[in-house]
Amino acid sequence: HRCYMTSQNHGYAVDVQSLPNDWEPLFTNANDKTNEGIVHKTLPYFSVQFHPEHTAGPEDLEKLFDVFLAAVKSNIEKKSVCIRQDLINCLSYKGKDVQLKDLPKKVLIIGSGGLSIGQAGEFDYSGSQAIKALREENVQTVLINPNIATVQTSRGLADKVYFLPLIPEYVEQVIRSERPGGVLLTFGGQTALNCGVELEKANVFAKYGCKILGTPIQSIIETEDRKIFAEKINEIGEKVAPSAAVYSVQEALEAAEKIGYPVMARAAFSLGGLGSGFAYNKEQLKSLAMQALAHSNQLIIDKSLKGWKEVEYEVVRDAFDNCITVCNMENVDPLGIHTGESIVVAPSQTLSNREYNMLRTTAINVIRHFGVVGECNIQYALNPHSEEYYIIEVNARLSRSSALASKATGYPLAYVAAKLALGSSLLDIKNSVTGETTACFEPSLDYCVVKIPRWDLSKFTRVSSKIGSSMKSVGEVMAIGRKFEEAFQKALRMVDENVMGFDPNLQTINDEDLKEPTDKRMFVIAASLKAGYSVDCLYELTKIDRWFLQKMKNIIDFHTKSSMLVDQHALLTRDILLQAKRYGFSDKQIASVVQSTELAVRKQREEHNIIPYVKQIDTVAAEWPASTNYLYLTYNGSSHDIEFPGGYIMVTGSGVYRIGSSVEFDWCAVGCLRELRKLNKKTRYGQLQSRNTLVLIMICAIVYISKKYHLSSYGYLQ
Repeated sequence: HRCYMTSQNHGYAVDVQSLPNDWEPLFTNANDKTNEGIVHKTLPYFSVQFHPEHTAGPEDLEKLFDVFLAAVKSNIEKKSVCIRQDLINCLSYKGKDVQLKDLPKKVLIIGSGGLSIGQAGEFDYSGSQAIKALREENVQTVLINPNIATVQTSRGLADKVYFLPLIPEYVEQVIRSERPGGVLLTFGGQTALNCGVELEKANVFAKYGCKILGTPIQSIIETEDRKIFAEKINEIGEKVAPSAAVYSVQEALEAAEKIGYPVMARAAFSLGGLGSGFAYNKEQLKSLAMQALAHSNQLIIDKSLKGWKEVEYEVVRDAFDNCITVCNMENVDPLGIHTGESIVVAPSQTLSNREYNMLRTTAINVIRHFGVVGECNIQYALNPHSEEYYIIEVNARLSRSSALASKATGYPLAYVAAKLALGSSLLDIKNSVTGETTACFEPSLDYCVVKIPRWDLSKFTRVSSKIGSSMKSVGEVMAIGRKFEEAFQKALRMVDENVMGFDPNLQTINDEDLKEPTDKRMFVIAASLKAGYSVDCLYELTKIDRWFLQKMKNIIDFHTKSSMLVDQHALLTRDILLQAKRYGFSDKQIASVVQSTELAVRKQREEHNIIPYVKQIDTVAAEWPASTNYLYLTYNGSSHDIEFPGGYIMVTGSGVYRIGSSVEFDWCAVGCLRELRKLNKKTRYGQLQSRNTLVLIMICAIVYISKKYHLSSYGYLQ
């Protein structure tokens, strides 16, 4: 049941049938079953097909060198060596949490309740996937979720649904009545976790013989309580930012004096950075502490790491200690802005190979130390000028980032996490996209994904437009392209249909808005670049990595160059038009720049045969055959990945979550697609969000259930 990530081999493999009798296989490729290593049965000889030094790849099997060096040392000292047994001892898992797959007949799933800032449709997606996984194993499902607008509460998913408050008293009544054999706490966000922790403290689960599936409850408590969390992290030699857990305003002031201002104050066990902020003096801290302690009895005072890079990893672990990092993500905005408020890019674009694997190895060590079974999110602060890093937090549950990672990679995180909670091994689960390869793999992305939040601050009077450590965004979109510029501009249009892209004419230049970000900062950056601000100058003001700023400058430089065509009375050539499309410019945007019309630009583009190409999200960068229906469009291509016979029905989604348009329209789309499926109609579904899909063609919101592969013939994230 052990599986390891390695770098790619060089294309040759040993024929196992031709091995002499005294040799045997050591490693086998989990996907194509070819040989990846051999070992001698008695002599100290072994060899592997991959590269254990991993100059540009995972470092999971560097331990092979330890075995080799130990064997050499033993041989020098004239000690007996059994390298085969040494390898078995090194590679085997000796943990206590391995258990035979023992399926309960009935499982309770605690939902996330009403949508709120920081907790939206992503948990409808994760809960629906958990129900699907359980039903495949013939396990009866009982769901508690009072949110009527969700897909998971619809007829035909869970066997029983209780529309009851997500508080311990009501959940205990359901447990007493239904007597489930197991409960899932990690598919309903912070609400479900907090409720589960309270039920465990009250000994309710033990009282009714209800087993907590997946990650142990103690591990959840250890990741949620900041003081215990810091102690556990220190046990494995890792670091959290200097911090203190306090329980009163006076204790907060004393802790800040020891740590040194500025500090960040935040409430423990809270959602979306509720009650958090930065304090530069006693008065600011006193105000923040009073606000935070109104939400939680524990307050965390952290050292300020403003300006550092923020990086996230989504890690999956099974009960047999197999670990993979499904996706890593990098925030465009530096630390100090909540990840839910930040523009996020997947995969990371500015990390070196050394930094990437350093943080990956740490993520795996941390998830193993906490004993997480299922999915886990880990967030880092990385010093942009060195390899120094701190672990910010660990979420031992499905989260907003999990939904983004799942949609960005095509890896069904929630579905796999539910299977693992039942005791399955990652090796036993198939990649649902390829249908052939194992789920124990790390997706390869041959595209760039950009997530941008949506704020509706203009709908409220006297609300500050500044963004920071506390979430204000109500939705988020995800765009896919073969260039950062392309995906970035697509995402900006998805967030607001009235915006044409990275437009330098929407906002005025204001250095304060660059230093202290607002919801419109990206357009202030655009205006600044047009006015001649250098990349270095903008870096000093924003602390956004120079790589991202240079990519933004590419867009503005092209915008400026194209606008000069009007003054020069020059024609819009095919090369210029093609470059514009590859940088993510829409026809309407190009028309605005060259003072033409959208129809004229479209006609000219079609005359030059400049068309978008349909590409698949196949999780394996085309290394393995894949029959996925999860698609996107790009102008940075030369051929379609898929051909269409026609005759489809297109279903258009509602786009990004906003005030007045939320998960209820995903419910509508799902219902429509299901009914069309019953009528045997081929359908496509289109939308602007990124968490779910059915029969699709244009989606951009991260959280839609309707975005899931099995619901539609084809799904476009556009």
